[in-house]
Amino acid sequence: MDLYGLIGYPLTHSFSKRYFTDKFVREKIKESSYELFEMKSLEDLPSLLAKKTDLRGLNVTIPYKQDVIAYLDDLDDTSAERIGAVNTIKIYADGSTKGFNTDYYGFRQSLVEWLDKRGESCSNFKALVLGNGGAAKAVVVALRDLHVEFQLVSRQKSTESIFYQEVTEEMMREHLLIINTTPLGTFPNTEECPDLPYQWVTKRHYLYDLVYNPAETLFLKKGAEQGAAVQNGLKMLQLQAEKAWEIWTNEENLWSV
Repeated sequence: MDLYGLIGYPLTHSFSKRYFTDKFVREKIKESSYELFEMKSLEDLPSLLAKKTDLRGLNVTIPYKQDVIAYLDDLDDTSAERIGAVNTIKIYADGSTKGFNTDYYGFRQSLVEWLDKRGESCSNFKALVLGNGGAAKAVVVALRDLHVEFQLVSRQKSTESIFYQEVTEEMMREHLLIINTTPLGTFPNTEECPDLPYQWVTKRHYLYDLVYNPAETLFLKKGAEQGAAVQNGLKMLQLQAEKAWEIWTNEENLWSV
């Protein structure tokens, strides 16, 4: 039996388990299963790897995408090393581990496809990136590779980011792509959303939410009410999951987009 799974805390609603379980049935993939491994501490990871010798791969979710790096033997230099966050671990036959970031691929590919369908090119946009966690790191690297200028917005000010209260009407007018990388609005806290001046969102704006549950977050709803184009994180999740499967099952891992 080939075992795959997800580590994080808490693991209340898992897209990954449902996705891969359905995939195994749909594609008639035999002798494979996907389990949830809820961990209050990453110190439990080595014992999990030692105990579950049939583990072939793991997904990593909040809050461990950055801290898990210290527990891995190697990092993929085209994704995880550049981003500084891991969401996919490949476990080799000798027990060694390598970290990848398929959030990068999932976000980049889904953004390009979305804008392309609407006759737009990524390089025509400036973006506001909401949040500064592990997901934001993948988004930032993807935007750089797509030659999209961006401004980070966060509740904690840094040399790279500004406060939400500092977002002006002029900034909203110049940054027509707004990407939420925070968990705000995720079920069951559906009444939450990033603290943006939504009154300055227009029909020229594109709002992208990495959250997928609910399908329409309050962030997207407020954007749609102003006439903006909106997209949730489901397509990104599907793309990153398929890239993870490719990594787990293929020796050669190509990162062409």
